[in-house]
Amino acid sequence: MNPEYDQVIVGGGIAGSGLATVMARAGKAVLLLEKSAVFKDVVRGEWLAPWGVVEAQRTSLYDVLTGANDHHITYQVTFGDSMTNDEAMAARLNLTTMLPGIPGPLSLGHPQACQALFDAATAAGVTAVRDVTGVTVVAGASPRVGYTLGGESRTATCRMVVGADGRNSQVRRQLGIELHQDTPHHLFAGMLVDGADDWPEDTQLIGTEDDVHYLIFPQGNGRLRLYLGYGFGQKTRFAGADCEATFLEAFRREHVPHMAKVADARIAGPCHSAPNQSTWTESPLTEGAVLIGDAAGFNDPIIGQGLSISMRDVRIVSEALLASDHWSMATLQAYAEERAERMRRLRFAGNTSSLLYAEFGDEALGRRVRFREQSAANPALGIARAAGMVGPEMLPAEAFSDEAWQQLVTI
Repeated sequence: MNPEYDQVIVGGGIAGSGLATVMARAGKAVLLLEKSAVFKDVVRGEWLAPWGVVEAQRTSLYDVLTGANDHHITYQVTFGDSMTNDEAMAARLNLTTMLPGIPGPLSLGHPQACQALFDAATAAGVTAVRDVTGVTVVAGASPRVGYTLGGESRTATCRMVVGADGRNSQVRRQLGIELHQDTPHHLFAGMLVDGADDWPEDTQLIGTEDDVHYLIFPQGNGRLRLYLGYGFGQKTRFAGADCEATFLEAFRREHVPHMAKVADARIAGPCHSAPNQSTWTESPLTEGAVLIGDAAGFNDPIIGQGLSISMRDVRIVSEALLASDHWSMATLQAYAEERAERMRRLRFAGNTSSLLYAEFGDEALGRRVRFREQSAANPALGIARAAGMVGPEMLPAEAFSDEAWQQLVTI
């Protein structure tokens, strides 16, 4: 006999487990299918922006996430080859002032966050199944999902299928929803380290020097998530058996306070590189199915919006479904429209950061210097970058216009 569910959610990560928890807490019957037996460090987003913290609070998932790691970041310092250390410190941002009542971004490990949300889903009554293979999805008027567990083929019917199975979503492919993508800007590598006890735990760092764009996000107790952006001409820079050590050595920037200690930290996870780009879907909907999280398209990782995007997807989709007894494409049309504009604006913000911080050489350096000088007199220049902190809807439409972009590229 085929079990009946309100939802079958494919993918038990941030978005999938988050939505499953919210829906089950509201009394809905949910089947959650996760392919991994254990959540591992695959160098995914570990930073929840202030606007994402708001979304987590609105879905009552904030306590789940802080239970995994309750570490908010207070300050951001931008160092680099276009300013002195004194100038960098003088321009330090207080991230607790971005949104009222929000104590800055939340920094937490991705595997730990996934597990915490998966456990919360189980506690809420979700039928949560791991180590699942061979998922097949049929949408339409009578959605169903086939899968294999322990060598046994199973089928589940439901009112709606949710694809939350990440960037390489098989659900998206099976539904025939096209994924659009822009041209990659550069390469982006990440790694986790421990033992960086000298790094100020309340401060995240962003900077550009020579041929790298570096980012540091503390998670407390000497643990840091490190990222490096670099050009396509160096595709093999962080490849090979010694890639982790090579990656760490790139952080040996003697002029930045405490940076040498970062390079001496202990390797605590894999080093992984990927192209930096944004992807999107024209609509994450089809009859009987919806995509959320990275499956529906993801933003350029340079501005770290993945967790926040997922939290908003969870909120909007759950609110729409819980407010209606009739689940259809029309029920979720507002979600599709809001997400399309949200991702468009975040692409603009990501492209702005890439232009300013992840291009290298004399021309790029000159642009950074001119941007600093001109933005001091014109704070609206490049203001789209703030979307990554306060949320894309909080800024005026003209911040994401062709005219705003032209101002940047012609500095």
